[in-house]
Amino acid sequence: MTLFEGKTIVVTGGTGSLGKVLTRRLLSGAHGKPKKVIVFSRDEAKQHQMRMDYQYAHKKATDEVIYHNFQRLLEFRIGDVRDYHSVCATVRNADVVINAAALKQVPSCEYFPYEAVQTNVTGAENIVRAIRENALPVEAVVGVSTDKACKPVNVMGMTKAVQERIFIAGNLTSAGTRFICVRYGNVLASRGSVIPLFHDQIRNGGPVTITTEEMTRFLLPLERAVDTICAALEGAAPGETFVPKVPASRMVDVARALIGDRRIEMAITGIRPGEKVHEIMVSEEEGWRTFDRGNYYAIQPMLPELAKGAGGEKALSREYSSGDSLLTLEETRQLLETHGLLLSDAAAEEGELLR
Repeated sequence: MTLFEGKTIVVTGGTGSLGKVLTRRLLSGAHGKPKKVIVFSRDEAKQHQMRMDYQYAHKKATDEVIYHNFQRLLEFRIGDVRDYHSVCATVRNADVVINAAALKQVPSCEYFPYEAVQTNVTGAENIVRAIRENALPVEAVVGVSTDKACKPVNVMGMTKAVQERIFIAGNLTSAGTRFICVRYGNVLASRGSVIPLFHDQIRNGGPVTITTEEMTRFLLPLERAVDTICAALEGAAPGETFVPKVPASRMVDVARALIGDRRIEMAITGIRPGEKVHEIMVSEEEGWRTFDRGNYYAIQPMLPELAKGAGGEKALSREYSSGDSLLTLEETRQLLETHGLLLSDAAAEEGELLR
């Protein structure tokens, strides 16, 4: 596949869990050899560590690491999607922009809602504005969204829902750029997700905290999240949102699978503000304009200028919910084992995750 052959790709929020896996995929050449991969974020410490990890992978331990930042295939830029000028400077030579920058912790966004607006909403508008006002020849922009944007009940989901609409509307004012979105659920073992929390609780002897026994979540490996971005870039029409078809499980079964035979208790703590019992990836209202694309659903934009029809069969007659079809406890355990997320006894005792 030559999806990224000779392209300059900007990954905003590129030092996050998704950004790092995405960058590794881009540099692998699996989808063509890019001309340049630019990691854009505001955390210099994470950028430095990522730079060291990349450069030491290609050097002997005794070699000196020399920056030459702007001469390298993998380039790092300090900046913030909240700042229009740094966004302009970063995307001006880009062919593809993948917006993974986000405030995504639900409680943090509830306590500081305007901070979430500035990153998740204004950040998206800055990308669209930079392309529009400077007539930049960016080929495609991918907005990375979340299932919490579907019928949102918390600030994080609300701001992500607005972000989706900003990118979709961008197609109307920058006709030379294809703005598309991807939407998916919990990414397994990403920073701040529940599985690292369960690991820590198990290492400390418990209890493992469950909000409610009925709670379900979609379970998406990081590599599958990257697959979704690539699939959207390859096949999504302007304004479409790609949603992967992924398994879901009860969170109590995830906890039981991780605990295994250990004598560790579970504690029910009650549902937290802003949480849903079941997450929704496609709402009932969106279902009538959702089409089947193999391993993905494609949601058509509602704007009439963009909703020009799509190939394939209409896929959904009701919402696509994590409560629809659930993995069994054994299937959940197998999924976690496949992705190296089960703790060995030694790892639980020593505080090290078995990889």
